[in-house]
Amino acid sequence: MMSKKKTRRTNAPRGAPKSPGFELDTGLLIVFSVLVFIIGGYAVLFSAFLPLTGIPILDTIATDTHYKYFVFLIIPMGTYFIIANWVGWQYYQNS
Repeated sequence: MMSKKKTRRTNAPRGAPKSPGFELDTGLLIVFSVLVFIIGGYAVLFSAFLPLTGIPILDTIATDTHYKYFVFLIIPMGTYFIIANWVGWQYYQNS
């Protein structure tokens, strides 16, 4: 018997070129996004009003007064920086 080669199914239409990068599972991205949202919401909004949790990382975030926003704001600001540079590069290439 010949063994069939297992291939990974993608959502791309037939004949579409496959991206050379790695593929991430959508569920994993959603779970990671929800975790970042919950921890960021705790750090920014709720840590001032709630008692300490007993979890060392969350307690460190809650007691910090200066850098608690840095970790959670670096992601959108980094994304903005990358997109702004990409748009600038596109203008430069097409001028």
